[in-house]
Amino acid sequence: MNSFQLSQFEINPISERDGWRLCDFITSNSDFLKRYFPKTVAANLTPNLSSIFVEQKVSDFISGKEYLFTLKELEHRKIIGLVYLKELKRSAKEAELAYCIAYPYKNKGFASLAVQKISEWGFTEQHLIQLRIIVHKSNIGSIKVAENCGYLWKETLAKEHTPPNEDPLDMELYIFKN
Repeated sequence: MNSFQLSQFEINPISERDGWRLCDFITSNSDFLKRYFPKTVAANLTPNLSSIFVEQKVSDFISGKEYLFTLKELEHRKIIGLVYLKELKRSAKEAELAYCIAYPYKNKGFASLAVQKISEWGFTEQHLIQLRIIVHKSNIGSIKVAENCGYLWKETLAKEHTPPNEDPLDMELYIFKN
């Protein structure tokens, strides 16, 4: 998979060299990431944990089980966001897209550009015909990203996600068909 270079950042497949950068991204943004990415946060609280996590995600990427992409700012190559193409159902040709962006980079269009690029990649390179985004109704920024990228609201999924130390939440399902 080729990287995507955009005007202010680039999108790359996860790499073995990303352990320290990923740990820094996660720990710097854990307050708002932990509610919707609890497993990713827990797996990246220390550089050693991040190295193990990255090794597994590189293996998953190579095997086609799941695809994790990093968003890096160009000057210092600091990770500013993540996009997952996950929950692949090859026979149905569909998958889920999940994404997060560092707080200082919110509302700048970076997440929308990244979701658009990875959606296109999923359709063209992975031959998918449908992508899903699952988001909580209170996450207005994430809903805007989904809508900006052509995803349409389909339904509310009852008790779809249980954040740490919270009751299960209803989540909104957005769909994009190629």
